[in-house]
Amino acid sequence: MMLRVRQYEVDVLGHVNNVVYLHYLEQAAIEHADSLGFTRKRLEELGGTFVVRRHEVEYSGGAQAGDMLEVTTWVESFSGARAIRGYAVAHAGTGKRIVSAQTIWAWVDARTGLPRPLPPEILTAFSPLEPHDE
Repeated sequence: MMLRVRQYEVDVLGHVNNVVYLHYLEQAAIEHADSLGFTRKRLEELGGTFVVRRHEVEYSGGAQAGDMLEVTTWVESFSGARAIRGYAVAHAGTGKRIVSAQTIWAWVDARTGLPRPLPPEILTAFSPLEPHDE
């Protein structure tokens, strides 16, 4: 996913606010799921949804307003109701990684909110990929 950093996403130091990166990561996950046919509507048809359980983010650089960024994501593993997704955020022009992240997502029942095993359709479509090079 490519994006241009908007002025309102930067903090008083002139770089992207740390919490904004979480928005980038979530949008990348949504777009990845959509590209595989798992839109919000399709997830509802399966009777569940994904919710975030934990984020781990390592910041190794910064971005400023106007910078073009590339956000990539991949599934690292599945276990029961849990999916672990990796992310990288890099400057589009140089490829220099500025953020590495991992999120634990839980598949929960849409009615009860309780975790339940991931549906086979999701396991097949999102088969884990090899992590990207650091």
